[in-house]
Amino acid sequence: MKLTLRVWRQKNPDTPGAMATYELDGVSQDMSFLEMLDVLNEELIVKGEEPVAFDHDCREGICGACSLVINGDAHGPERTTTCQLHMRSFQDGDTIDIEPWRASAFPVIKDLVVDRSAFDRVIQAGGYITAPTGSAPEAHATPVPKADADYAFEHAECIGCGACVAACPNGAAMLFTSAKVNHLNVLPQGSPERETRVLDMVAQMDAEGFGGCTLTGECATACPKGIPLFSITAMNKEWLRATRKVKR
Repeated sequence: MKLTLRVWRQKNPDTPGAMATYELDGVSQDMSFLEMLDVLNEELIVKGEEPVAFDHDCREGICGACSLVINGDAHGPERTTTCQLHMRSFQDGDTIDIEPWRASAFPVIKDLVVDRSAFDRVIQAGGYITAPTGSAPEAHATPVPKADADYAFEHAECIGCGACVAACPNGAAMLFTSAKVNHLNVLPQGSPERETRVLDMVAQMDAEGFGGCTLTGECATACPKGIPLFSITAMNKEWLRATRKVKR
């Protein structure tokens, strides 16, 4: 395939960025999107030009580092991570716009790489459980109802990629935060911090500058792991419960 790539180029956080246009020929439909970018970078290096900086790690769809907005969609036209997106999703002659996540809480570091450490600080605020020192307890020592276990696993699938924030017109992080709150709050191991967890994580989320949620649903549509929209309403319920309990 022959493609026209319009790629966001930005030298550093303090320098204004702009879209740069590249023509790329000989792209195989079997390539992943990141492999296609590798080919582009190889050509740029041969020409003596600066390669495009983009983030990735596992390339297996489990780490969420491959955060790109492709033709206006977080991770591209398929509901998957960018590294698992293949060029067969595009047609010969297509023009593809490639941009970084667009959110004030995710400042651009260089080109397509953004700083997502705001997510780390949200987790640090309460995404943990009280654990005694010593050897690990027996796995079946604390019985968990099947429905609760399934609910916890569904929310634990969140990989923190930030697609929900990039897709949200408000730049909200409610889907991410709710996934991290709900998967611990439903388990007995997470009970000691149940109230402080949701209050602290929501407070940190607000402090990081994420936008407010208006339940447009774009976050759940873009989520590569299928975190459901009702996760947000469940966290809101937890937050109200914790607020009332703290007031007492």
